[in-house]
Amino acid sequence: MGGGLLAATAVAALVYTAMDRAAPGSLESLPSRSAGTPSAEGLPGEDPVAEPSATGTAPEEDVRITKCTVDSLTNWPAAELRVVNGSGSPADYVVTVEFVDKDGTRVADGIAAVLALDAGKVAKEKAQGLGDVPRGTECRITEVTRTVSDG
Repeated sequence: MGGGLLAATAVAALVYTAMDRAAPGSLESLPSRSAGTPSAEGLPGEDPVAEPSATGTAPEEDVRITKCTVDSLTNWPAAELRVVNGSGSPADYVVTVEFVDKDGTRVADGIAAVLALDAGKVAKEKAQGLGDVPRGTECRITEVTRTVSDG
């Protein structure tokens, strides 16, 4: 993934996070239906190899999908995430999620960011996909980036 695309995606996630915090619950008030298996593992054999850090868990081990939904009005997918900072210091996370149909074909992507999460603390965040997706769409984490937080 190019650096410019990653930066643009991270900015989009930060804007989404700020909007959601400015009007908490506004997105959750829309009716939604379950759409897929909440799984951070993906398909067998496709898991990225997690390399443990010297100060705790590998970034991929810090994030899991708690709920995978498709909004009944817009048909847009969303993955609710639980992030536990398993490193030894405050960290920032960027989590990329793909939404796949019943055949395993990617139909949308989403991203979420968590900033300045203290070591051992938990954050809940949403990776919002854009675009109409079919019933039975599932969520999979494709990338987790953890960096030491400056703030």
